[in-house]
Amino acid sequence: MSKNRISARIAAISESATLAVDAKAKALKAQGRPVIGFGAGEPDFPTPAPIVEAAIAAAKNPAMHRYSPTNGLPTLREAIAAKTLRDSKLTIDSTQVLVTNGGKQALYNTFATLLDPGDEVIVIAPYWTTYPEAIALAGGKSVIVMTDETSGYRATISQLDAAVTSKTKILLMVSPSNPTGAVYSPKELRDIADWAIQKDLWVVTDEIYEHLVYGDAEFASMPVLNPALVDKCVIVNGVAKTYAMTGWRVGWMIGPNDVIKAATNLQSHATSNVNNIAQAAALAAVSGDLSAVAEMRTAFDRRRKLIVAELNKVNGFICPMPEGAFYAYPSVKDVIGKTIKEKKITSSADLAAVILDKVEVAVVPGEAFGTPGYLRLSYALGDADITEGISRIQKLLN
Repeated sequence: MSKNRISARIAAISESATLAVDAKAKALKAQGRPVIGFGAGEPDFPTPAPIVEAAIAAAKNPAMHRYSPTNGLPTLREAIAAKTLRDSKLTIDSTQVLVTNGGKQALYNTFATLLDPGDEVIVIAPYWTTYPEAIALAGGKSVIVMTDETSGYRATISQLDAAVTSKTKILLMVSPSNPTGAVYSPKELRDIADWAIQKDLWVVTDEIYEHLVYGDAEFASMPVLNPALVDKCVIVNGVAKTYAMTGWRVGWMIGPNDVIKAATNLQSHATSNVNNIAQAAALAAVSGDLSAVAEMRTAFDRRRKLIVAELNKVNGFICPMPEGAFYAYPSVKDVIGKTIKEKKITSSADLAAVILDKVEVAVVPGEAFGTPGYLRLSYALGDADITEGISRIQKLLN
């Protein structure tokens, strides 16, 4: 009997849609095309100079040329514990920290450590593309709770309650959200934490956009809101978004000691330690002040207002104001069914393809986030590019 070349487990995994769009945009730019890319969730700012200088110094230190502990440099784990207390008001020990190769590895480690085959995870849509894939790779099943712009893309407890079965083990919570920019209020998060404890569920909370909140929105960490959750909660975080360090690939997971020890065992066979130079850079980032972060947040705040105002001028687009992260998530359902440049638009994926083909603007269709009929646009790019890119879409659709 012939055997498949690729395992069914890996063959079932889709390519990251956001990275695919970004790669296509960059390829077109390399050909000299004037493409404006709203695809990647990547700050356009350089990594702050003190962080880069710390990495350069580390590269010159022979001690950093060797293997280091799988769970991370002790100084970095201690600094992450201190940063967590400073920013989230959560007291943890450094033994509860596992440093990972970016937030994605932290997520996979978490799901692989907690899930047995068939266990269910409640995932709120729109969701980041990697969540369901990481859950599936770990043998779990995503149970999707749908939200839309009418609720600010936030799920209610009654919706969560309806999704629970005897196989439910984890609730995945993300606030601020990628792709919508939704931010749950502290009261909403406290109520959900109370509900999760009542249902005896684990909570995995992705806090990577913790510092990117605007206006009256407020970041809050669920185990702080209800300390009873601490023993059944894993926090995922990293330096990528807050410190403009997407390429440095340093994230971490925080959780109970037995979970962190098990996840460390897994990582010891998968990747061993994270790059020491990148860890030194991350140490400088989390140990430093937040002045550079404040400057970036001010720019993102200005850009979110600009992009939402311009998107709402596009015929058929309805875009609520995001409260966090750096994404706008307009509904384009009123465009579906129309014909643009002799192309019948049957989905948001069709629309994204036409926008890229006709006006050379890269956006990510809502299909990638579990909600057809929407587009995601990152506003982590310059004001001039935002204005030009949305102007092209306006001219195409208006």
